[in-house]
Amino acid sequence: MDKMKMGDIEELRAEFESMKDEDFCLDGSCASDEGADLKDYPSYTEALYAKLIAPHVSGIYLSRWDIKDIADSAGDSMSIHPRKRMFELLMKFAVSQERMQLVLDSLENHMLGKMEIYAELAETFPASADIFNRKIEKAEKTIKLFPQIMNEYF
Repeated sequence: MDKMKMGDIEELRAEFESMKDEDFCLDGSCASDEGADLKDYPSYTEALYAKLIAPHVSGIYLSRWDIKDIADSAGDSMSIHPRKRMFELLMKFAVSQERMQLVLDSLENHMLGKMEIYAELAETFPASADIFNRKIEKAEKTIKLFPQIMNEYF
């Protein structure tokens, strides 16, 4: 294997430096993410997917198994599919106000459980506390969005 030349390292360093200057919003910190209204999406399923399932917005990563557990807890039996498809199926289950409330309650309980884990990790690993605390703050904002979801869609 050829050794990396010093010029290659300098090129790589220059690429990283140029990336610092660009405005990336991977962590959901951009103003456009904060101000997006649920009505700005073509369907409520897409709006909710963007607000609830996207971890850079909600602070919580929901795996396919998490979505399955949320559905089971809400009273819907679901098999494993890609995450987006599973969320779409969950929204098909939540066609009434009562069912949607069951889904949101189950989602809230699941998120609270993950937030407890994040809080424990922040306490155990103080150097990472800022990262976990930001995730907890995002999750709290997401949970506060639940009444708005009920008002806008039901």
